[in-house]
Amino acid sequence: MGLTPPLAKTTPSPDSGLTRPPTPSSAGSMAAPTPDLWALLPPYKLRALAQAWLEEDAPAPDPASLAVGRAPRRAELLCKSEGVLAGAPFAEAAWVETGCRVTWRVTDGSPLPPGRTVVAEVEGPAAGLLLAERVALNCLGRCSGVATAAARAVTVARGAGWWGTVAGTRKTTPGFRLAEKYALAVGGADPHRYGLGGLLLLKDNHLLAARAPLEQVVGAARGAGGFTRRLAVECGSAAEAVTAANAGADIVLLDNFTPQALHAAAAAAKAARPGVTVEASGGIGLETLPHFLGPHVDVVSMGCLTHGAAALDFALRVLAGDGDDDDEGTA
Repeated sequence: MGLTPPLAKTTPSPDSGLTRPPTPSSAGSMAAPTPDLWALLPPYKLRALAQAWLEEDAPAPDPASLAVGRAPRRAELLCKSEGVLAGAPFAEAAWVETGCRVTWRVTDGSPLPPGRTVVAEVEGPAAGLLLAERVALNCLGRCSGVATAAARAVTVARGAGWWGTVAGTRKTTPGFRLAEKYALAVGGADPHRYGLGGLLLLKDNHLLAARAPLEQVVGAARGAGGFTRRLAVECGSAAEAVTAANAGADIVLLDNFTPQALHAAAAAAKAARPGVTVEASGGIGLETLPHFLGPHVDVVSMGCLTHGAAALDFALRVLAGDGDDDDEGTA
């Protein structure tokens, strides 16, 4: 999931109708190729999301479309911020719905330098280019912001000599979760769970609502979840962490601990059950992240990677024909 160099060409995806950037080759290098994260996104899901976003933005005919018509036009897609590019599958899906084709010059995961960078060229009917413009730019700006935040967090962790997992959380934007989870992965972070159907998590409110001993609640959840699901238990003290580990929790979640208390509780949980995974979360930001990294902490989950990420600035510029002025779109 590391950064990949910019590529000048794209190759078509026959099963989706989209234009997918090629996976960088590892020829001549011992390094493994960067995973093609686009392949994780079902084409039908991309189409459904694009259709829903376009319906929200343009629920009725746009009179401005009549002014530009359906004559073929080309446009450059520009990024005006420094960061990491992400969101190409979602932006392209929106333009494909309006009859356009996108040729990517920069792949998701690539670093974007300061200043203006041409990341793609979009071709299609003028009305289609402009109808999907804002949806596509919003997807790119938001996803690239999340990927940039994730990449910075991973850089901080690795710079501190910690090689555990930096992860996101379920603190995502309603209706945009898949895109934000994808962006986390592009930035090198773990997306964490996509919803309540994967990891079985007992949070503090589950334990309070159950009104039963922790061991009993863990046993009941384990029986209901089946043998295929991992079980995580949120703990508020070192004693709870040890109890949860001994009760069979796969993951002990230490939420809202101070760094000193976190490392003590993590060490206690590992001593009780060496194979348990210790996850830290709760208000951890880039500035404080190094304080939460330690030998007994396996995962650090950061909600700020999604809910606090600043969007990158993208723009679409329709290319001028003979005798036309070259103006930048501002939709």
